[in-house]
Amino acid sequence: MSTVTTSATPETADNNGKVKRRKFDPWGVVAWIVGLGFFFPVFWMVLTAFKQEVDAYTTTPKIFFVPTLDEFKAVFANGVGTSLLNSLYATTVSTVLVLALGIPAAFALSLKPVRKTQDALFFFMSTKMLPIVAAIIPLYVIVSNIGLLDNIWALIILYTSMNLPIAVWMMRSFFLEVPGELLEAASLDGASTWRSVREVILPLVSPGIAATALICVIFAWNEFFFAVNLTAVQAQTMPVFLVGFIAGEGLYWAKLCAAATMAALPVVLAGWVAQNKLVRGLSFGAIK
Repeated sequence: MSTVTTSATPETADNNGKVKRRKFDPWGVVAWIVGLGFFFPVFWMVLTAFKQEVDAYTTTPKIFFVPTLDEFKAVFANGVGTSLLNSLYATTVSTVLVLALGIPAAFALSLKPVRKTQDALFFFMSTKMLPIVAAIIPLYVIVSNIGLLDNIWALIILYTSMNLPIAVWMMRSFFLEVPGELLEAASLDGASTWRSVREVILPLVSPGIAATALICVIFAWNEFFFAVNLTAVQAQTMPVFLVGFIAGEGLYWAKLCAAATMAALPVVLAGWVAQNKLVRGLSFGAIK
């Protein structure tokens, strides 16, 4: 009677049934070290958010401490709810508008190409070549004259125009991976163009659309320059709210980390919910 012994080293069987040991992969260890290095600042931010200010602002970092929610309560007392809702509203509405405008444009520039497609694509990307600092003065004058200063709709319009060129370029690459024969087959079956897009094309490129939407959400949520120059109180967003914890007498590390944790949580949750479609979207068309 034979006995089976186990080993800590992973083993695999080849086609002949022979057991062979897997070789140690040093690049896997390097990848883990690099990944933990990138994650450590986020971990330390969340850890500091549960400290008192006296524990957060020390020369020797404190790892062991009594956790508390006092800093989160202080952040809510400072009115984080309004800024959080403004960011959620501006990000959601601008992303929906980007998708509503970008999907037809990407479809027209890929599966149903129009005349001078390359000129249109260059025009889209040329709008990203101008530094926003060079346009802030005329934008401020325009926004002030039309009565949208310190208004959330000014940010929604700017975020939509800011993300639309990138979204069109991304979704166009996803649409190009769809065989054109699918549209021809749908038209032969009597389907209209809109029905073909809705029932045939969009289900195929939905991972790419989800990836594009998530990138637009990240860009809109983290945008600071427009928000800090065009808003004051009523339309203040989370990035502008975080600056309020930098006072002349010093930094409130624990409160700042608590507010930053709350600011990062919605984007992390959005990425976690859409992670499957995000991975498929970013690798769309890579393997055929």
